[in-house]
Amino acid sequence: MTNELKPYEYYRETTLQWLDKVPSHWDIIRNKNVLDLKKEVVGNQHAKYTLLSLTLNGIIARDMENAKGKFPSDFSTYQTVDINDLVFCLFDIDETPRTVGLSSMEGMITGAYTVFSVKNANPLYLYYYNLFLDQNKLLKPLYTGLRKVISTDTFLRTKIPLPPREEQDKIVRYLDLQLAKINKFIKAKRKLITVLKEKKQAIIHGAVTKGLNSSVKMKPSDIVWVGEIPEHWEITRNKNLLELRNEIVGEEHKKYTLLSLTTNGIIPRDMENAKGKFPSDFSSYQKVQKDDLVFCLFDIDETPRTVGLSSLDGMITGAYTVFKATNTTKEYLYYYYLSLDQKKALKPLYTGLRKVIPTDAFLRAKVPLPPKEEQREIVSYIENSISTIDNTIYITQREIELIAEYRTSLISEVVTGKVDVRNIENDYVIEEDILDTNEEMLEVEKVLEG
Repeated sequence: MTNELKPYEYYRETTLQWLDKVPSHWDIIRNKNVLDLKKEVVGNQHAKYTLLSLTLNGIIARDMENAKGKFPSDFSTYQTVDINDLVFCLFDIDETPRTVGLSSMEGMITGAYTVFSVKNANPLYLYYYNLFLDQNKLLKPLYTGLRKVISTDTFLRTKIPLPPREEQDKIVRYLDLQLAKINKFIKAKRKLITVLKEKKQAIIHGAVTKGLNSSVKMKPSDIVWVGEIPEHWEITRNKNLLELRNEIVGEEHKKYTLLSLTTNGIIPRDMENAKGKFPSDFSSYQKVQKDDLVFCLFDIDETPRTVGLSSLDGMITGAYTVFKATNTTKEYLYYYYLSLDQKKALKPLYTGLRKVIPTDAFLRAKVPLPPKEEQREIVSYIENSISTIDNTIYITQREIELIAEYRTSLISEVVTGKVDVRNIENDYVIEEDILDTNEEMLEVEKVLEG
């Protein structure tokens, strides 16, 4: 994608394990020549400092008043951070999404991180270079121990390429401009996805609670989260539509496919290339049959998806609740509860700190029920209506992935000297790589209108 950019005229070989050559006029130095270790502990003055966090979006300020996540009871071991300091997480590197950040603010950060002030270099150039290393997890040769730690001494002895200062500044200006355009593109695409998902939710919710005929006479449902429903619909209870399974796999668990409830539905888990945590024993898992409905009836507000319709036979954690659908169209009931899940509408049924819905309470809950033929019509309408939206969401997500890959590649090629940006004009844009956002918005508006 960077075929518009040209390489330097002359290169020389390096001994760096992750970089075979650099422009011939670049220096090879050690981190200690451009970084000074800081370890200024805040002590009992911690209340005066803004709490900072190292994230994929950079170093950000944490909101202590509306706190999410865990916080220590004592911040006295935290360390100070100044503007333009580089912050590194030099442990658990492969498992940590982002291990380097450049601070744009003063504050304090966990003492587990390593903080450096920058000397004799442009801080942003060093940040972009270390971001390149982090994105490709290239520092593996420096790891020690099970926690994949890089000692501070080892890190400071590590060699890096360094262009002349004027050239560093040009590299930074170029990357700042290009990344701003790319990030704007990604932000617009994510906004499109949000709009599309909202449209999809509205289609599902309207169909499963109001039906397809807008002129039909309505009546109160007496269901808090539903409101009015078509007059000819029934009101029933889950116990008349759902049959509790609760069949434990026991010692035969090896015969079953392991399933997982996700935002993409109920999917099989890959045990051979496993990601995430698994129990040492699956004997307490329960059977799931094709067309069963699976619910997570606890931690509901914090769980991204609490209902799924299985297209597979297998087993799933015994913490979930599995039902066989009876006397109803299973897809209609799935879309009804998917609509409620998207709005987290079942709050009146929660009990306790973990926001649990007891099985008995869930089975007593009322449900609006159209005639079976109308249920099938509603399901057909939903699936036809959302298929175009789902396809557009998939394409848009893929565009985000591709431009993010390009962003990573661009940073790598520029900071390692594979391409020369010294004479690139500041308003230079690679038009074929970044589609016009306004045209994309028009395309999505057509989808929404359709």
